[in-house]
Amino acid sequence: MTSAAHAFLFLGLAAAPASGPVADTFFAAETLVVYARATGLPADEIQDVRIDPSGLVVVQTPAGTVRLESGRWVPAPARPTAKDPQVRQVARARDGRHAEARADGVFLRSGTGSWERLLPRDGNRSWAPVDVRGVAFDTQDRLWFASPQGVGCLDGTRWRLWTGTDGLPYDDFTTVAAGEAGVVWFGTRRGAIRFDGSRWSYRQGRRWLPDDDVRAIAVTPDGDAWIATAAGLAHLARRPMTLREKARHFETDIDRRHRRTPYDFVHPVRLAKPGDVLAWTHVDSDNDGLWTSMYGAGEAFACAATKNPEACGRARRAFEALRFLGEVTQGGSHPAPRGFVARTILPTSGPDPNVQDSPARDRERQQRDRKWKVIAPRWPTSADGRWYWKSDTSSDELDGHYFFYGVYHDLVPKTAADAERLRTHVAALTDHLVAHGYRLVDHDGTPTRWGVFDPASLNGDIDWWEERSLNSFSMLTYLKVAEHITGDARYAAAARTLIERHGYAANTLGYKNHLGAGGGNQSDDEMAFMNLYNLVRYETDPALRQRYLLAFYHRFQNEQSERNPLFNFLYAAVARDQVFEDAFGRVELSPTGDWLDDAVDTLRRFPLDRVDWGLTNSHRLDVVPLPSHIRGTGLGSRVDGKVLPIDERYVGHWNHDPWQLDFGGKGLMLGDGAPFLLPYYLGLYHGFIKD
Repeated sequence: MTSAAHAFLFLGLAAAPASGPVADTFFAAETLVVYARATGLPADEIQDVRIDPSGLVVVQTPAGTVRLESGRWVPAPARPTAKDPQVRQVARARDGRHAEARADGVFLRSGTGSWERLLPRDGNRSWAPVDVRGVAFDTQDRLWFASPQGVGCLDGTRWRLWTGTDGLPYDDFTTVAAGEAGVVWFGTRRGAIRFDGSRWSYRQGRRWLPDDDVRAIAVTPDGDAWIATAAGLAHLARRPMTLREKARHFETDIDRRHRRTPYDFVHPVRLAKPGDVLAWTHVDSDNDGLWTSMYGAGEAFACAATKNPEACGRARRAFEALRFLGEVTQGGSHPAPRGFVARTILPTSGPDPNVQDSPARDRERQQRDRKWKVIAPRWPTSADGRWYWKSDTSSDELDGHYFFYGVYHDLVPKTAADAERLRTHVAALTDHLVAHGYRLVDHDGTPTRWGVFDPASLNGDIDWWEERSLNSFSMLTYLKVAEHITGDARYAAAARTLIERHGYAANTLGYKNHLGAGGGNQSDDEMAFMNLYNLVRYETDPALRQRYLLAFYHRFQNEQSERNPLFNFLYAAVARDQVFEDAFGRVELSPTGDWLDDAVDTLRRFPLDRVDWGLTNSHRLDVVPLPSHIRGTGLGSRVDGKVLPIDERYVGHWNHDPWQLDFGGKGLMLGDGAPFLLPYYLGLYHGFIKD
């Protein structure tokens, strides 16, 4: 049980945010349904698509025109083509007006009147558009056009004009199409764009389209977009969904595909063919313990927020998987010191991973990282001979473990036996670190590459100056979590020694060489936020708690533009309504601005398609490159200073770099939904989201 003081902190943290929770209402979840040759289309190349008066989809291909009737493609009449090759697209409004997109401009006429060339003006913008690619009247009879100058809308007599500085992603247009109420679509030679009057959504890459060369777009009244491309027909279906329903979708998919070994480590899977989610193979990674910890933490929050016994059971299974990483290292071919946890495991019935992870490969790594550890074997075998276990466990693994142990202890009901298993396991791991001078020591008797938390290294070794802050509060968090779970005062005494004699609390206020937004390291940020969440919650010394909150505040300032729901919720859970005061004044620590809206918007836009499709954003008009001195080239933000929305980039886990504009995925890995589940249930538990 927690102490009364800790219980008070938990109750305080469960209150709703000052700005009020965001209700979990229905939103449109968008996903791709591809209609290609296998569905009966006469060709892969699609020249045109439209919705006929009866609501059926009609497609024109080089092999003929067909329409979709009861799930089958049947022959249909072709649409007449424009007689004038200079006319790119024509449109008709309900009030009888006609518009044409021509090479020499955009033209409008009323009834049988004469054609008028339009010269739009919006404030100090005045255009004489040429090479106009498309026109359309929307459901409100507003006229839209698209040209290399940008996008324009005529509403009555008032014009609005948009370019890349206003958020328009791209302007090599091919077509314009009216969508559902208030929505218009633009086809380009590098993807499709949806605009609802305030938000631009860019649909590019295989997550959304068979090919980026968009020929035509047709939209149904409920918002489904049918997009003709050079390599097939895309059907982007919009279906109402709540965040709770999206969570259930990902939980079901994890149970179906993403549980590895009898211990249920949760991890992405490898696909046999690009995008084919019906055939997959389980794979491991260096971070199985970290990812399973974060998945388990999400289910622990779900257990507390929803009282769903299935969520509680999933959290318990996650603990058993992590506990086994400590058991498997004991005995066997190369036993590790008691308390050492492995990175991951593989069955000995499969290939020997030491063939690939050999000392020769380690020595190659040392050419790039002179402190890289050469260890043999990197994969010892367990005492029962059933498992290879991976050594050289890193600090991010430990950060994930301890983050999970804290929330699992606090939020998941346990039997007395289960509680004792948790105490024993956490004590063994923490005792290992203390006994070895605050280092994680491997089966060869030396520290792992990243398992270094001792004062001499962090405070006195130039090779560890960058890790001083992060590793200081990592170790303080480990000790605080162990004290909280076991009640053993030894851990508090060890922490006090590190704070009073070695400046570990002061170290937490330091930072790596960080040059502002976009200049950090997302793996480090993920570790820091998980640690600080528990460290602040469990600290009862007001002065130390203030110091940790200030350290958290400084890190959050650099992360807020990343639209990251995990980071936003972890910080807000402990910092709302908090202040820091010193001789220089008072700092309001509560998150401000769009942190809540950004977090919820990211959860809503989190793609249902978790395949690692490649994406290209470096060509976009609405992207501002980060200065090269921050972290080199290839990084950028949108014109609003924030990272691209999550449905327009790839995110495997929250340590993925959100500032990276292009991603070279091959469609051969299927990520799990745990990166959605953790922030969603965290936000639900802390009252940021109202179910």
